[in-house]
Amino acid sequence: MNPDAVNPDLSAPTLAARPAPRGVSNVQRAVTTAVLGQILEWYDFFLYGTAAALVFGKLFFPVGTDPLTGTIAAFGGFTVGFIARPIGGVLCGHIGDRYGRKVVMMLTLLTMGSATMLMGLLPTYHQIGIAAPVLLVLLRILQGLAAGGEWSGSILLIHENAPQSRRGALAAWSPCGAALGFVLSTAAFLLVQNLPSGDFQSWGWRIPFVASAALVALGLWMRRSVGESAAFAEVKATRHASRMPVIEVLKQCPREVLTVFGLRFGEGGASYIFFAFSIAYGQFLGIKSSWILAGLTISMLLMIPVSLLSGHITDKVGRKPVYLVGAIAMVLVAWPYFSLLGSGEYWKVIAALLLANSLTLGILEGAQPAFISEMLPVHLRFSGLGIGRELSSVLGGGLSPMIATAMLAHYRSAVPVAIYLGGLGIVTVIATLLARETYPKAMRRAAHQRSE
Repeated sequence: MNPDAVNPDLSAPTLAARPAPRGVSNVQRAVTTAVLGQILEWYDFFLYGTAAALVFGKLFFPVGTDPLTGTIAAFGGFTVGFIARPIGGVLCGHIGDRYGRKVVMMLTLLTMGSATMLMGLLPTYHQIGIAAPVLLVLLRILQGLAAGGEWSGSILLIHENAPQSRRGALAAWSPCGAALGFVLSTAAFLLVQNLPSGDFQSWGWRIPFVASAALVALGLWMRRSVGESAAFAEVKATRHASRMPVIEVLKQCPREVLTVFGLRFGEGGASYIFFAFSIAYGQFLGIKSSWILAGLTISMLLMIPVSLLSGHITDKVGRKPVYLVGAIAMVLVAWPYFSLLGSGEYWKVIAALLLANSLTLGILEGAQPAFISEMLPVHLRFSGLGIGRELSSVLGGGLSPMIATAMLAHYRSAVPVAIYLGGLGIVTVIATLLARETYPKAMRRAAHQRSE
């Protein structure tokens, strides 16, 4: 275990001697740039999950007579994007720890935007045959590579610029950007679904994908003006960058990387059951897709204040207790979630999504950024997050919609999926109990005194 990992942000002597918080304008710029970039990046990434549940099964993966079969195949492409994420996390982590966070954030946004726009221009299976799903999956791989570096880069840009006493609260803004990106992508599909069914199937679904080009151009313009992470710049000035940070972090901090994996695994799996599988399950039950999409939009918007409050509380009581509350909530909501969805009543469907996304994921997403960032030293942090978090995204988030849909297709019941969801929650509870507190009481007291 690397001794720097006990307090990663004191891994350089100049950081230990720094008594004052960073300039307000610099912190605000970092938060604004990271959040807006997250909105644009995850708008693109989430589009595939929504389209996979609504149209991709029919247009790109027409397999068999059961609509769920095509949806499973479409979610297979969803999973491929997640498989690419750890590769992207390793590549972006290497670049980020050697050359800086900013260059990674420019690359990820450009790659994600290009892939998404091209998805909207692809011919379907009926037009060009097997080449259509092949090209779609290749573009999804590009999305996955970009997503593998985006999340880590955004939270580090905030966390490494923020004063220590407010890192939990400020870093929580990054997942809020991702939530807004999801809301934006869902809202885009809600709008185009108002088109006649034939128009939506033939060309309407393409509009949200092609429209991302304008959003990405805006994001690139904004990110060009942001500076490098202050903590990274200070560490770089006092030590040579590792030639192979990915290998070094595995040698020096294996426990920390494994802990990041465990903390993310269950949360990632649950989040994509709540996001992507809910749409497919709603279609299976005959629930109007507009109900599910509206519920997802509302619940994700309400997740934002819960996440921000959760991040703020971690600055007061520590990271671990707050994350543990969210992990326990995941176990407790597994059965009520599917029971409420299965009722087919509008208000119960909305209540299920609020319980899952706004409350459960809101707590976890708000506490996670500062919690896992602080487990690793600054000079290896990007690589450690890229490996631990993105590997868990594959095995947790990437597989969960496909596993859940396969269970539903086989058993024609959500009971096995509820058990699966509860199991993911138990994994998260265990990982949290085994994790160390990264912001203990003594450190909180010292940070508070410095900020006064």
